[in-house]
Amino acid sequence: MPAGAPRVFVSHLAGVAVFDPNGDQVGRVRDVVAMLRLAGRPPRVLGLVVEVVGRRRIFLPMTRVTGVESGQVITTGVLNMRRFEQRPTETLVLGELLDRTVHLVETGEPVTVLDVAMTQLPARREWEIDKVFVRRGKTGALRRRGEALTVDWSAVTGFSLEEQGQGAENLLATFEQLRPADLANVLHHLSAKRRGEVAAALDDERLADVLEELPDDDQVEILGKLKEERAADVLEAMDPDDAADLLSELPEPDKERLLDLMRPRDAADMRRLMSYEEGSAGGLMTTEPIVLRPDATIADALARVRDQDLSPALAAQVYVCRPPDQTPTGRYVGIIHFQRLLRDPPFTLVAASVDTDLPTLPPDTPLPVVAGHLATYNLLAAPVVDETGSLLGAVTVDDVLDHLLPSDWRERELYAGMALPEASDGR
Repeated sequence: MPAGAPRVFVSHLAGVAVFDPNGDQVGRVRDVVAMLRLAGRPPRVLGLVVEVVGRRRIFLPMTRVTGVESGQVITTGVLNMRRFEQRPTETLVLGELLDRTVHLVETGEPVTVLDVAMTQLPARREWEIDKVFVRRGKTGALRRRGEALTVDWSAVTGFSLEEQGQGAENLLATFEQLRPADLANVLHHLSAKRRGEVAAALDDERLADVLEELPDDDQVEILGKLKEERAADVLEAMDPDDAADLLSELPEPDKERLLDLMRPRDAADMRRLMSYEEGSAGGLMTTEPIVLRPDATIADALARVRDQDLSPALAAQVYVCRPPDQTPTGRYVGIIHFQRLLRDPPFTLVAASVDTDLPTLPPDTPLPVVAGHLATYNLLAAPVVDETGSLLGAVTVDDVLDHLLPSDWRERELYAGMALPEASDGR
């Protein structure tokens, strides 16, 4: 390698912004595409998987990359907007090589791949993977970590073999800062085998958040690969309405087994939500809004709103009800919006600030009427109240949008305003 030739560790590219020559951002790097070669020759880097607007993934050939430096990638500005499709001869470096167990050629010792580095060749805009950053000994919670070292690509063997028990620790570390929706997009584009491995490595709360952002087919596939006890734990960690939607996609015997493994109260919430017609207020609602008794104070309400696990829509208002104060509650009294909580003195009782005039939604209210209700009263969420006056839950605007959009909206590829497509993707 000539002196001064750039070398980049691939994990450092994850999420890096991609800019055109004018300095306008066109997307972010999500993976690197390489082609493995025979006789220990370093793999050729074909290009980058770039996520553009609408979470559409496209292929950016390395011949179109003019610079990889200072935490950014610069392109020629001409992009092929055709959706990226991995070919049989191609390997996704982040998705398929990290966490793989390979062997040192000299000693046969097993090592775990932590990262790989690619370098630019003297030939204009050509790159190859020349270094592998590995750790001696198997990694894991119960194993002592061994020495980490960087070796030449030719010094290891085993990349060409499919690995059945590949871990996910280093891949997850690469994407640990991603929001759940973005990590869900990463999982969606992995192979089914790799998707299962990554899902298994996530903790219950993180996996629950990610599942809520995945298409139905991916949700069912991932849940089906988990042990039933863990699947029940993950369902309990999900928002009740999302968990109920996922359970409704399962065969009846599987659904009943999982419900039996869940905590009785959570299972009761699931059964209640699934009893309502799909697309109705009852079917859309969450059973975990913020509920306060009339003798609570504004300070109590603000303390509840500060809960970082609440979505913005649920934190936008609190619901005042007579005891019991868990859904289905005693008599529903009214609602207090977040702005009112900020205006009134902390020692004020919520009973003095509650809005009792806002109409409520019966659980059988159809989706178009629910959407119209939120729009009419400029709400982020609305109370669902039964004929006895008990609060059953709250419908949030994000759940309404989820059901108003086309069923495949998470996979839709919106790319208005991007560059015109080329005739070829350069591969």
